[in-house]
Amino acid sequence: MISTKGRYGLRVMIDLAQNDNGNYIPLKDIADRQEISKKYLEIIMKKMVEGGLVKGSSGKGGGYKLVKKPEKYTVGEILTLMEGTISSVACLADNNYDCPRRNKCDTLPMWKEFDGIVHDYLYGKKLSDLL
Repeated sequence: MISTKGRYGLRVMIDLAQNDNGNYIPLKDIADRQEISKKYLEIIMKKMVEGGLVKGSSGKGGGYKLVKKPEKYTVGEILTLMEGTISSVACLADNNYDCPRRNKCDTLPMWKEFDGIVHDYLYGKKLSDLL
C-alpha cells in the first residue's frame, strides 16, 4: 500500500511541474493548493531535497523547484524515495527478512511476478504523463 507520504509526494511533484515559472515555489502555496498541512509537507520536502528530486531555497523568494524536466522523472523513483520500497510482501521488501518458508513458499514466484509488473508500470510512467 502506498502511504500518504508517497501519495502527497507525487502530488507535490505534479504541483511543482504545473506551477513552474522558473522561480522557487513557496511551500505555503503548495500546501494551500494541495490542501496538505505545511508542517507535513516540510517532512516530505526535506526527504525530496535529500533524495535529489527537488532543490530548495530559504528566505525571501525561497521555496522549491524541480531539478529536472517532468519527463525525466518516473513515478517509480518518486514513490520509491518516499516509501523506501514498493514491494507487496515483507520477504521481498527487505533482503534481511528471515522467512522460514522462503525456500518452500509456493506463492513467492507469484509475488515476484506481481512486483515486477508494478515496478515496470510505475517506472514506465513519467511525471509528465500525469500533467
